[in-house]
Amino acid sequence: MSRTLRFDAVLIQAVIAGALSFAHLHDLAAAAGQDGWKAWAYPVSVDLLLVAAWRRMCKNGGSRDAWLWFAIALIASLGANVATAGLLDMNDVPDWLRILVAGWPALAFLGGTLLAHAPTPEPEPAPEPESEPDLEPAMPDLVVERVPDSAPELPPAEPAAEEAPSTPEAAPEPVLPTLAASVPPALLDHARKIADAHHVQTGAPIDAATLRARLGIPAPLADSIALQLA
Repeated sequence: MSRTLRFDAVLIQAVIAGALSFAHLHDLAAAAGQDGWKAWAYPVSVDLLLVAAWRRMCKNGGSRDAWLWFAIALIASLGANVATAGLLDMNDVPDWLRILVAGWPALAFLGGTLLAHAPTPEPEPAPEPESEPDLEPAMPDLVVERVPDSAPELPPAEPAAEEAPSTPEAAPEPVLPTLAASVPPALLDHARKIADAHHVQTGAPIDAATLRARLGIPAPLADSIALQLA
């Protein structure tokens, strides 16, 4: 109930103040030579400029143009109130005041046009939410070890030919050529790849011991393969 009474009191006070200011502006315009309906149009023009500047200030409080034209309209209203309070001879208005009253319509038109067509600042876009950091643990780098191909099965050894009776003059028959001839081509190709990789890494040709360890084959067969790869 108290809120309603306070609102009504403020509204009544605003109506009284507006009516007095309206009458003072009318009297000043009439004293400055604006008679008839023109004297009534002056207070309407001042009040409309005040309202337009106030609305622009409410939409954009930082607008310098709105504050400028609000101050101009307020000075015009206050000036009329003070001038008609007995400080000015209404029967003998000075020339500079007549010039101000006569030039007010153009000034009010300029201010109203600028306020009506001033661009309204666009609201700033809301900041986009920051993407949440990836909480999944980073996967460690996988190291894939290549398992060497299993050596192919060796064919059954052929029965050794009967050795001839040894004589002091006859030399023993070499065994390596026989073993070299029995190396399967697939095993030899695989050994050649291993030997090339070893040569690239170390800069030296592969030996029989390393070849035996890599392929998992008997020593005689490793020696035979190393002999063919040499």
